[in-house]
Amino acid sequence: MLERIRASIPALPPAEQRVARLLLADARGFASLPVGELAERARVSKPTVVRFCRSVGYDGLADFKIKLAGSVNEGVPFVHRAVEEDDKAGDLVIKVVDNAVAALLRYRNAAASQAIEDAIGALTEAGRHSRRIEFYGVGNSGIVALDAQHKFFRLGVNSMAISDGHVQVMSATMLSEGDCAVVISNSGRSRDILDVAEIARRKGATVIVITASGSPLATLALGSPGHILLAADHPEDADRYSPMVSRLLHLTIVDILATGVALRLGSAALRPTLSEIKKNLRNRRYSDGQRLAEDADS
Repeated sequence: MLERIRASIPALPPAEQRVARLLLADARGFASLPVGELAERARVSKPTVVRFCRSVGYDGLADFKIKLAGSVNEGVPFVHRAVEEDDKAGDLVIKVVDNAVAALLRYRNAAASQAIEDAIGALTEAGRHSRRIEFYGVGNSGIVALDAQHKFFRLGVNSMAISDGHVQVMSATMLSEGDCAVVISNSGRSRDILDVAEIARRKGATVIVITASGSPLATLALGSPGHILLAADHPEDADRYSPMVSRLLHLTIVDILATGVALRLGSAALRPTLSEIKKNLRNRRYSDGQRLAEDADS
């Protein structure tokens, strides 16, 4: 959370930058002080303190303080131990699981609830009115985009996952107002991904960005109307091994979005289709008795 705010400072207005610097200087104190004293110390108005909280993706000061208190609480584990070449299997189990659990807990405490609310709202409206929802990602993030498309198309919405850079450009060019483009990138530095996010914005689509704070893609999202930033930060060293924690964080964010959209669309609309899908899939599976009989015949 603190890393995200530090990275967002250049995109904030000067008055809100003073609030951000006050926070970074004493995060625990910020979480406990009343809004009047915060405003006085930052030399801004009380509404500016609230606007700062909303600018970085939270639902006002109260929500921001709850997440901040959780982020700086010493009881929340911070674990990241890089795997080494001589690690035994048991060491790998402990390191990989501990890294994943710690990253998910950190995200839980730092997640910007207002940004997530805005993303769920935009996706729900697109799904409800049969607008397009496009998931863009390349490489490892392309796999996350495919998972997202799999979850959303089961909700009966018009969704597609695209990992080819040229097809992404063509797809984004055909977007329009009311459509959503979900742009997923661990590094947030791919030129193709930055270009497609900008194209989607120019076409009037809502652009939902899942990336690391401080990346060029995050900076673009913070500075552009129509963009929603869902930051996922972690200390993983992607140069040493395949990015695992980032993928889990991105998949978790996709799960949150899909669950939120499903709840908004309502069970009355979704249950008949989901029940029919399960029925048709069940008809394609062997029962235990059928499989045993066929094995015996062969």
